[in-house]
Amino acid sequence: MAAYNPEEQEKIDGLKAWWAAHGNTIVIMMTAFIAAIVGTQAWNYYQKQQAQQAADLFAVLQQQVEQGSDPAKINDAAHLLTESFPTSGYASRAALIAAQANADAGNKQAAKSKLQWILDVGKEPELKDIARLRLAGILLDEKKYEEALSLLNAQHGESFRGLYADLKGDILAASGKIAEARVAYQQAIDKLSGGRSAYQNIVQMKLDALRESKQ
Repeated sequence: MAAYNPEEQEKIDGLKAWWAAHGNTIVIMMTAFIAAIVGTQAWNYYQKQQAQQAADLFAVLQQQVEQGSDPAKINDAAHLLTESFPTSGYASRAALIAAQANADAGNKQAAKSKLQWILDVGKEPELKDIARLRLAGILLDEKKYEEALSLLNAQHGESFRGLYADLKGDILAASGKIAEARVAYQQAIDKLSGGRSAYQNIVQMKLDALRESKQ
């Protein structure tokens, strides 16, 4: 055994005493630190795997659409995304695609359900604005004018103001509120950007038709 002089021995004894008093705390802190690092790496890996799986499912959904599959298959693929990966950006996009497929097939209830899911669970404001616009369009077809207007009166992005105002004009005109419809169409024309576009011309035609109305 190595021999130490009194000064060295005193330092060693002091170190032993310090370790006896604080060693367990140091070990716990180091263990927690290492566990945190490992946990973070594991979580990042899990997140990466989840994102990849969501992307793969979305690719399958797109393939179904490109192949002209029936809405049932598109719904199945969208359901997997909305149920398994609801917080991913792919889920809301899948719901939007499925809603369109259902609407095209005449299944308005299924389309409404998908669009409502986006409004309830979706995180991206732009996708929610699109979903709200499409849902209001379905409600217009069902003559549920007040419900449709309520959706369009919700806060939405500046870039959607023209589209919202145009659809609001359609709803007001259909419900017999001609004067209010004229105002909405004019707002749509004012808000639609890009100069005199074909879309603006269509809205202008609707406005002109209402101006000729006696109401």
